[in-house]
Amino acid sequence: MEKQEPKLMSLSEMRNIFEPHQQKFRDGIFINDEMAILRGNPDIFRLVMRQKPPFSINDYRMGIVLNGCVDANINLVEKHVEGPCLMFLGPGTIIHPRHFSDDLEIYGFALSNRFPMPFTAEQMPAALNGHVRDFQLPVSEADISTALHIIHTLWHVVHQPDYNRLLVSNLVAAQMHHYDALYRQYVGRQQVSKSREQTIFDRFIQLVNQHAVKEHQIAFYASRMCITERYLGTVIRQASGVTAKEWIDRAVVSRIKVELRHTDKSVASISDEMNFPNPSFFSKYFKRLTQMTPNEYRES
Repeated sequence: MEKQEPKLMSLSEMRNIFEPHQQKFRDGIFINDEMAILRGNPDIFRLVMRQKPPFSINDYRMGIVLNGCVDANINLVEKHVEGPCLMFLGPGTIIHPRHFSDDLEIYGFALSNRFPMPFTAEQMPAALNGHVRDFQLPVSEADISTALHIIHTLWHVVHQPDYNRLLVSNLVAAQMHHYDALYRQYVGRQQVSKSREQTIFDRFIQLVNQHAVKEHQIAFYASRMCITERYLGTVIRQASGVTAKEWIDRAVVSRIKVELRHTDKSVASISDEMNFPNPSFFSKYFKRLTQMTPNEYRES
């Protein structure tokens, strides 16, 4: 993975990008302080790609890839996403789009932290509660149609004067339940057919995405997976061609870069939050992996 800082692609940032092009994209994208709704136009992605990925996101995004395909690195994993399928990207996702086809057609929505969420954190459907940061689901034509109907209804509602926010929240809840049910079905099928090695690799990447901010040692992940460090290291290298420690370091460095680039926190504060023994060790770790000290990176 390239040593390149992820740019925070929040809804407010997207709004700034699209405002000069309102007339061109008015039938393809809706953005306010609470949510964004996307309807198909591939020119929207061309405009976003000009912002120089990788990007980090701090919100919930649920999409329908109707046609075309995307190649991207999503949360450390290279993926080829081809329509028709459903996509979910959760808060904390880091995505580096590499390429998308000319016929790419995506519908979906994104929710800012101002959106009146239909669930508390404890009530959030299991697939979206943070235990996975992203997923892509190949589903049936009927399932795609259901998701599209919800998007079209959302688009209609938000374009009404003084639209009903509770109705919008309930439509979002319906889409979340739809994705959650399909995700659980998909995981059940995958567990039946997947090799043990691939299952271990997928679980490891999932745990790294969840815990790498504070857990930097292979021993933690091996313990959570109830296998030895040596076996975990062997499986990860065989499955990916990259060591388990390098996967952890990539996730840690990516998160440090986000903190340095997009917050005013001191190096000492970031070091403490990310569970390093002291700021000196933190700085040496970061420099070893990036050839820059944290302050040099921030100033650059």
